[in-house]
Amino acid sequence: MLYLGQENRESKLKTDITPLLVKAARREQLDRPPIWFMRQAGRVLPEYREIRKKFDLLSITRNSDLAAEVTLQPVNKFDLDAAIIFADIVTPLHGIGIELDIVEGVGPVIANPVNSCADLNMLREIEPNEDVPYILDSLSRVRKSLPSDKALIGFAGAPFTLATYLIEGGPSRNYSKTKSLMYSDPKLWHELMIRLSRIIASYLRSQVTAGADIVQIFDSWVGWLSPSDYSKYVQPYIEKIIQDISDIDTPVIYFGTGTSTLLRLIKDTGVDVVGIDWRIPLDEAWAKLGYDVAVQGNLDPAALLGPFSVIESKTNSIIECTNGRPGHIFNLGHGFIPNTPLESIEFLVDLLRQSGAKSMQPTSQR
Repeated sequence: MLYLGQENRESKLKTDITPLLVKAARREQLDRPPIWFMRQAGRVLPEYREIRKKFDLLSITRNSDLAAEVTLQPVNKFDLDAAIIFADIVTPLHGIGIELDIVEGVGPVIANPVNSCADLNMLREIEPNEDVPYILDSLSRVRKSLPSDKALIGFAGAPFTLATYLIEGGPSRNYSKTKSLMYSDPKLWHELMIRLSRIIASYLRSQVTAGADIVQIFDSWVGWLSPSDYSKYVQPYIEKIIQDISDIDTPVIYFGTGTSTLLRLIKDTGVDVVGIDWRIPLDEAWAKLGYDVAVQGNLDPAALLGPFSVIESKTNSIIECTNGRPGHIFNLGHGFIPNTPLESIEFLVDLLRQSGAKSMQPTSQR
């Protein structure tokens, strides 16, 4: 099947210019770590807030011109090394006809939550060209506008995190409904996760064909699980997604919050990069993982609310933690906090570019 934007992908491959982010994901030795931020497409930018005065999130997502504009805003503003396509993790669910809304200040809300096997009928296979053509068109537009050395990131929600929204009906404080179904009806859980895994794999594959250089799987709420539950109820499905898209030779980042106890299991899924939140020192996390996998992170987003001296101290600490090893992507330990000062972001980016060469030298060479 020919996806939208395939000519962009083939043209880019012919140029043989590999973005810095992709090189880091493949653990190549670099002069500095690449820089991008989760939730960078929007949140803190006044230009984005002006657009949001006229359009809700789903409307922006479905308008390729607007989505491309919002995607590029932070890259143009801060000269970052990557753009992440503007969408939501529930976008593919919306595309296949799941009735949902993204409520301001709440998050995704599902009209008809999954309670039984009969409810699974709404989870059909996704046909990206027909179901989410606007996402593929947005990716194609952004890829044409981005310099070749800057990466375009596609993404999807992970099966567990999407399952929590489908089962709970929206965000939850303790995911009691999700865990209850997981424990009491393993057959239903298995079928739900299999269907979501297929949707996610197809969705990610189509994004790569449309122009994405790298993809990230967001497992926002998986940190609520114990290692034993993760290995039984989640890990096999992440492994299946990785296997299903392995032939496209595109690095995969996996990110979740509160995953300090799950790191080895996450690595065993076969992902190329493990995102680290701010709750664990980067060097401790990397040691747990082993150095044959790249890492991403992990400045506490709240640090950007403090004075420059705090930002500098915490950033330098992360740089020191890498000890010059290849395979570090600088990011926050989660997304931007909405009231983050723009001057703090600019200070951080400048600091990272100035100290980049130092971060790539092993301690013994300094």
